[in-house]
Amino acid sequence: MTSEPEQQIGVGTQDAFQRLWTPHRMAYIQGENKPTGPGADDGCPFCSIPAKSDEDGLIVRRGEHVYAVLNLYPYNGGHLMTVPYRHVADYTDLTGPETVELAELTKQAMTALRTASGAHGFNIGMNQGSVAGAGIAAHLHQHIVPRWGGDTNFMPVVGHTRVLPQLLADTRKMLAEAWPTSH
Repeated sequence: MTSEPEQQIGVGTQDAFQRLWTPHRMAYIQGENKPTGPGADDGCPFCSIPAKSDEDGLIVRRGEHVYAVLNLYPYNGGHLMTVPYRHVADYTDLTGPETVELAELTKQAMTALRTASGAHGFNIGMNQGSVAGAGIAAHLHQHIVPRWGGDTNFMPVVGHTRVLPQLLADTRKMLAEAWPTSH
């Protein structure tokens, strides 16, 4: 039995495709929250986030030198970043304690994501410099992207769209509650 696709008003010529609107992505495409320059005082979001409450800044964990925050424009549900408080662009410019804490919070993020969402694997990494794909090159940040078997379905491959099943505030709360309390 074949059913007719639900008609969506305002999509132009009717076809067999449903439309999944992701208007939040337009803010990223248009450069919203992007710094105006390389300095900490040039609107760097990674410098301003720690002044917010954990809920408003989507901060999952605060360390002494580094914090873990949800990506406002995630590649996958639960996409976290570990970010040094200090405005530094290059990994080689981190101090010893910053490097250690970045690694420790990354390990803890993996544990929290496995506990909270049953992540099967992870993509972990950082893009150093604009030419390497860093959206905010002036402030180092490491991505921790949880992955599940079969999560790369037709949406990102064909539709260039990611489907996120949970609001960021709910994801932040879930991960904060699942964060390990000991090393």
